[in-house]
Amino acid sequence: MSLKRKIALNLSIAFSLLFGIVMVIIYMSFNDFRRDEFKERFRQRLEFTCHFISESKDFEEEAPVFFNENSDNILLNEKILIFNAQKELIYSTIKDQNVTWDAALLKELDQRKTIYTEKTIPEVYAAVKNIKGEDYYILTSAYDSNGKSKLSYLKYLLIAAYVMSTLLIGLFSYYFMGQFLRPLEDLNKEISEVTAHKLTTQIPVKQSQDEISILAQSFNTMIVRLNDVFQSQKDFTASASHEIRTPITRMAFQLENLIKFEQHSPETLSSLRQIQKDVYQLSDLTNSLLLLTKFDKENIQSLYEEVRIDEVIFSSFETVEKSYPDLKMDFLISEETSEQALLTIKGIQSLLDIVFINLFKNAAAYSDNTEVDVLITETTSELIVDVTSQGSTISEDEQSKLFEAFMRGNNSQNISGSGLGLRIVKRILEYHGADITYSSPSENINNFSIRFKK
Repeated sequence: MSLKRKIALNLSIAFSLLFGIVMVIIYMSFNDFRRDEFKERFRQRLEFTCHFISESKDFEEEAPVFFNENSDNILLNEKILIFNAQKELIYSTIKDQNVTWDAALLKELDQRKTIYTEKTIPEVYAAVKNIKGEDYYILTSAYDSNGKSKLSYLKYLLIAAYVMSTLLIGLFSYYFMGQFLRPLEDLNKEISEVTAHKLTTQIPVKQSQDEISILAQSFNTMIVRLNDVFQSQKDFTASASHEIRTPITRMAFQLENLIKFEQHSPETLSSLRQIQKDVYQLSDLTNSLLLLTKFDKENIQSLYEEVRIDEVIFSSFETVEKSYPDLKMDFLISEETSEQALLTIKGIQSLLDIVFINLFKNAAAYSDNTEVDVLITETTSELIVDVTSQGSTISEDEQSKLFEAFMRGNNSQNISGSGLGLRIVKRILEYHGADITYSSPSENINNFSIRFKK
């Protein structure tokens, strides 16, 4: 997840939690207000009833007219029960149905004098009042339809406001974070375009002292230092190229003359031939390393051209055959390859030559019969080259490190080598977007499989 999305998400979550808490507090506060308001209306209604009882001359005769004319429209399903001191019902606003009441509530009034309960439906407000020297038990019950409807409306309004606010804060957070972090994204784009061949590129720095500008300045300072290091390395490589290749070429020429035109004992001739092989190997290694320094993953694709893989294989074999005249190659094209296959890939032939030269040299040095089998298989998605030889295989423990620098297996104890060949092979193939794997399908069989993506 990007930094912009993380900040926007965290900000939205924090706001949603805070806003949700505020909404809950508002809802609970309004509910308390509704309950207190309804209770106050109950109290006023009871006081109004008490006043009527104290002022009426004939309570039973005047009560129906009074309560019919002075009903509270806000108190839905209002019911009033009035009892005398003996807890006998003397008046009820309930008509045409049986009147029931809670006798325990009347007894509780003797102790508490006033009772309000909202646990029942409808809610009940009861009190015992002394009017004209007599006790009257007055029970009032009603349903707060007006307050409940307002509370329900407020609940849905708060939920809708919460959902809309959460969505809006999420969108605005993402948008504003994008605007705030745009300079950082631009900086990242500029940095990603810097390669080993563009180390002189400087990142534009705005005239401000924010963290992004300071980061850009630090990066430009680092680029300058890296450019100095890479330039020193290139100068050294160029000088080393001239100084190393000349004596190696001279040594190879002198050794060739010694072997061809002078008489030597068998032991001396064998040593000279071994030295000659070592010099040729050193020359190939030097040329490979110098050639690799000219390329990197960023600029190599611009130099790609159509290369026939079969021509690369035969050219590489001819080169190796000069040093190993006994080496033989069995070249095959798989039956799975269609007749319309072109056997071409995009790459750099000089680098691909190094790949197969190293593989053929390994086959010549490590095989028992100095023979190498090459099988090409081309499909619609990839081109596969299998290079197989017979000889001592590599253990499973060593296979995982086979393509590391200076890695030499137990099967190379008595054979000279630098341990860099397969590492160079893998690096070149990585530049070409290809993979190489080693396997031993059966005893004394070594197989290197190269897969080029089309």
